[in-house]
Amino acid sequence: MEAPVLSRDEELHWLALKLVPGLGTRTSGKLLDRFRTPQAVFRASRTELEGAGLSGAVAQSIASGCTFEEAADQQQKMAACGAVTITLSDPRYPQPLREIFDPPFLLFARGRVELLNTLSLGVVGTRRPTPYGLAVAERLSGDLAHAGLTIVSGMARGIDTAAHKGALAQGGDTVAVLGCGVDVVYPQENKKLASDIASKGLIISEFPMGTVAFPQNFPIRNRIVSGISVGVLVVEGAQYSGSAITAKLAIDQGREVFAVPGSITSKLSWGPNLLIKQGARLVQDWNDVVAELPPEARRKLIERGRRQLLDGGLASSGATQASLLSDAGPELGEAARRALNSLQVDAPIHLDDLLETVENTSASELIAALFELEMLGLVKQLPGKNFVKVW
Repeated sequence: MEAPVLSRDEELHWLALKLVPGLGTRTSGKLLDRFRTPQAVFRASRTELEGAGLSGAVAQSIASGCTFEEAADQQQKMAACGAVTITLSDPRYPQPLREIFDPPFLLFARGRVELLNTLSLGVVGTRRPTPYGLAVAERLSGDLAHAGLTIVSGMARGIDTAAHKGALAQGGDTVAVLGCGVDVVYPQENKKLASDIASKGLIISEFPMGTVAFPQNFPIRNRIVSGISVGVLVVEGAQYSGSAITAKLAIDQGREVFAVPGSITSKLSWGPNLLIKQGARLVQDWNDVVAELPPEARRKLIERGRRQLLDGGLASSGATQASLLSDAGPELGEAARRALNSLQVDAPIHLDDLLETVENTSASELIAALFELEMLGLVKQLPGKNFVKVW
């Protein structure tokens, strides 16, 4: 899709409108409906602005043009990190997002902007997942990305991070929707992930450059995660968690809601299990999601798969990984094979406990075996010398 010609001055007006203090998303939308362009809004008199429903203070801020200096500073920050603006008048603005109750009238974007108009699925969950939740999020996101869906999440700790990593590991597409500026990394430990997404995927935010990650920003950004997606998959989360909020937003926006069932004894399963009781689609593998997509969406995935087969793209990389996993067994050493048989997907085992479980194996042999399994992608090490089998 061709990028529109937005002059620097036009962009400056969009940014200045975004930065007006006290001007909310819905009110901004009503202003643009009435005046058509940000330039016309700033040309309007204070009386006209108040007639459009603005308070005296907000109308005075617009009439005074006090945000233009900050808007120019935003342009400099955008240029420094390669960010662009995607406005409501931009044909690259995702159509599903236009249709929600309160679409952001301006998005900041870093990376492959074309991903805004791909078939997307939101994957959300707790920031403190179990090993089971992490394994499920990473595996399902990778499989769904390989099937042709763009994985959308919030780049938070836990399930969000696993979802992005799963998509990237399969060479798939992923979009991170931030609760801060696109030039701010939060959490800090995701610095490399943010760099990978900016180069291979897309980072977007409605918050201006330099905005720090205030807690109140995250529920606000959740409507974008669901808004640009055909559905939302909830992996783990408490009954009143952020992922539950995103699921409710998805329902309000007419999106499909999917959930991965979990143990009834775990509080982190309350959210998805309750969603399933209320009618969300139960997900055991990637096909449970694809089978429930609208016919047009499934047709797009089929067409994309055909193109990949012709181009030798994702399909070949997926086949390579499948070959590695299926052939790895016979090539494993005896100690590695015993260690793999002793590990579980959903329960981490400490190195000391593993030493007691794996018979006829010294500590040095077990450590070497675990390293071998990690290199093959069959085992993952968690903090505190705990290990789990990769699902």
